[in-house]
Amino acid sequence: MTSQHQRKRKTNSENTPFSELPHIRPTLSMLDRQTCLRIHQASCQILHQTGIHVNCQPGLDLLKQAGAQITDNLVKIPPSLVEWALASAPESFNLYKRGTNEVAVRLDGEEVYFGPGSDTLRYLDPRTGARRDFQLADIADVMRLCDALPEIGFVMSVGIPRDVPGEVYFRHQFATMLENTTKPIVFVCNDLADIEAIGAMAGAVAGGMDKLAQYPTLLLYSEPTTPLQHSREAADKLLYAAEHRIPVTHSPAPMMGGTAPITLAGAVALGNAEMLSGLVMHQLKNPGAPFLYGHGVHHMDMKTMISVYGAPEFQLARVMAAEMGRFYHLPVWGYSGHSDSKVVDAQAAADTQFAVQTALLARTNLNHDVGYLEAGLTNSPELMVIANEIIGMTRYFTRGVRIDDESLAVDVIDRVGPGGQFLDQDHTFAHWREFWMPGLFDRQRLEPWQAAGSRDVHSRAREVAVSLMDEHTVDPLPGPVKDEIEKILKS
Repeated sequence: MTSQHQRKRKTNSENTPFSELPHIRPTLSMLDRQTCLRIHQASCQILHQTGIHVNCQPGLDLLKQAGAQITDNLVKIPPSLVEWALASAPESFNLYKRGTNEVAVRLDGEEVYFGPGSDTLRYLDPRTGARRDFQLADIADVMRLCDALPEIGFVMSVGIPRDVPGEVYFRHQFATMLENTTKPIVFVCNDLADIEAIGAMAGAVAGGMDKLAQYPTLLLYSEPTTPLQHSREAADKLLYAAEHRIPVTHSPAPMMGGTAPITLAGAVALGNAEMLSGLVMHQLKNPGAPFLYGHGVHHMDMKTMISVYGAPEFQLARVMAAEMGRFYHLPVWGYSGHSDSKVVDAQAAADTQFAVQTALLARTNLNHDVGYLEAGLTNSPELMVIANEIIGMTRYFTRGVRIDDESLAVDVIDRVGPGGQFLDQDHTFAHWREFWMPGLFDRQRLEPWQAAGSRDVHSRAREVAVSLMDEHTVDPLPGPVKDEIEKILKS
């Protein structure tokens, strides 16, 4: 049996537009093939020797039929079953614009996209500056903002609304997202009843569940419970997504020193094992269903005993996830645009830049948590606007440099000669628009900046956020579709 990570991968030239091919790009890599194989083998040993708890009878049944050793709910998975699942999962898949067959996100292992995170507790309101609980109207505002920002490729729910019943807030989040953006939605939910309702809403917009499977506009974000457990709720959602071919990332979040070994290598091996066990169940349910590789290895600050995002260890884990995803020929789930800072300040900007540059250089493909402050407890629209600028600037950097006769410009240099200038050259007119131009950052000198009001980047970001929330419009859902969504919400 040929393993997934031994199959031939398409070359870059088959996936990249012609205009991009001559560029020499900066890269970031860390793990060679032998090291990836060592991590893979360690993960397989964990699954075969230690095993994993599966608290879901349909999942246990699938694993037992496939030859896994089961005692009560402890499952020991043979390496051959892991290899089969890796070979079964698709190398790439797409997410589509709401209600269309227009590709919005290509998850091919090459393209890199960014979006917000989910379910923060607090909202940093750009209109008032107050930090407060989320309301559904706030989620609608942030969705319109995300719909307008060009570097936001997908959306998540950003916060927990406190003005709807707690037992069904995931459904109201999703309905609000559907109404206020046409970009693909990465969603979270509590249990099987939630995902059935959410699937029904997405199916109503798509024109049926078969159409939704053909042109998926959503992706489920679910998690095993570290260390080495699949809850009934998480496994139920995973199997539902597989059955209906709703793309999924079943991504664990091992915390070094807490729920995972203190060493980064050990935590990655554990998280990789948990992810692989979810992939096995997923592919047994529906071979070939779309699955996004990922793990969220992070750590506890041993001084404060809280989890941290703005840390070099967290970014090293992101690079390792990207390398393992490429080793398995699976697109990769990532994290970016976030900070441990409590406010939009220099720390928040530094953390955001570090995370964005790592994502673009390492090529983690679907990166969430843009706009997170306080390690995911607060959402900031202003930080999302700043991150949009940082992503655009860094994306230009990672595009690299074209080196050919036209760009080397030897004939132009000869024509201008010593002591000349290039401003009036045809070559300059042909290429000056290739420079990256800021939309938010200010390049003026002191006097004109003062004359324009001396506004810093935070105040400009606040103005942009509020303006887009107030003025950006999204194509409305058809009346019958809205009626069907309301019916599902009330059921």
